[in-house]
Amino acid sequence: MSVKQPLKGFRILSAEQYGAGPYGTMFLAQLGADVIKIEPPKGGDTARHVGPHWLREQESLYFQSFNLNKRSLTLDLRTDEGIEILRRLVKDAHVVANNLRGDVPGKIGLDYDSLKAVNPAIVCAHVSAYGRDNERAKWPGYDYLMQAEAGFCSLTGEPDGPPVRFGLSMVDFMSGTQMAVGLLAALLDAQRSGEGCDVDVDLLSAAVHQTSYPALWYMNEGDITGRAPRGAHPSATPSQMFKAADGWMFVMAQIPKFWPILCERIGQSELIADPRFDTPANRLANRAELAGLLDAVFTEKPVAYWLEQLQGHMPIAPVYELDQALDNPWLKSIGMRDTINHPDNPAMDVLSSPIKMNGKRLPNKAGPLLGADSDAILGEIGFDGDAIAKLRAGGVI
Repeated sequence: MSVKQPLKGFRILSAEQYGAGPYGTMFLAQLGADVIKIEPPKGGDTARHVGPHWLREQESLYFQSFNLNKRSLTLDLRTDEGIEILRRLVKDAHVVANNLRGDVPGKIGLDYDSLKAVNPAIVCAHVSAYGRDNERAKWPGYDYLMQAEAGFCSLTGEPDGPPVRFGLSMVDFMSGTQMAVGLLAALLDAQRSGEGCDVDVDLLSAAVHQTSYPALWYMNEGDITGRAPRGAHPSATPSQMFKAADGWMFVMAQIPKFWPILCERIGQSELIADPRFDTPANRLANRAELAGLLDAVFTEKPVAYWLEQLQGHMPIAPVYELDQALDNPWLKSIGMRDTINHPDNPAMDVLSSPIKMNGKRLPNKAGPLLGADSDAILGEIGFDGDAIAKLRAGGVI
């Protein structure tokens, strides 16, 4: 039985590049939408040129991370012919998405005001660095800058060390996902009302929104959350990394019921009612002392021993290196690794979608080669072979 893909029949045009936009539209493609990736004829998406690993010359493995299940149309949106082709595509599309600099969509006609006369129900989704309606609209911006300005870096790392960014571009991924949520809500409304709209997400706003409860603590109580040792939770204790005899693990007695379970299962039941640690407030006040006591216990045995004692009884996980994380047999058990065919690699390993429909993960196919679908897409809107050849000769596609 095939996997249910609820967005089949919907067409999304996306002038996208690099991370945030492509990451969000990839979910839509995996859910069945016909995502047409619009790329500059010369070079395409900049992500195609990000090393160090390549499928072919100028075709990066990095690109596959964000572009599974899509089709590629090369189109120069700086030309009148390119814009006219875009508008012809918009007539039968449902969404136009982009993650261009904030001032660009309005200039080249990717916003709702520019396209509503062509298709009143079109949804125009935008991901930009700082938004399209303010003094920073023309500013270039990237994930790492947002981590810095939104306070992420100051919350990450050891208290006596320098600020640290996340190891991955999490703001890009958050922003792309939030764009997809807004886009789908607007698409649902457009199907009912016949009227589309603009949907905007900017990286800085998405990053600031993720400061969540520390933000409310500061805005309402003036409480500035700082860094705690070993990635510890700001208020729940013990909830941090601990070193075992042969490696690290994250142990989380995150809510009160796990405290006695932890103590009993590591052979330290006397700590349960110890007046220094008998309440969450006391454990927080004496965090350093408690961490020292637990360190002495955990370093006596290897990680595997403590996992055997605690997994399934309370929250605990090994701290893996990336290779260990991806070679974890559990990923095979739950189907989070997939092998698909690419023209340059018939057995290319990729990550599966985290979304399941009726218990089945969404299907994957390789991201497209640059312009691989241009002829087919243009043929769908009435261009014959001669017309396509002329557009190619003129650099429009």
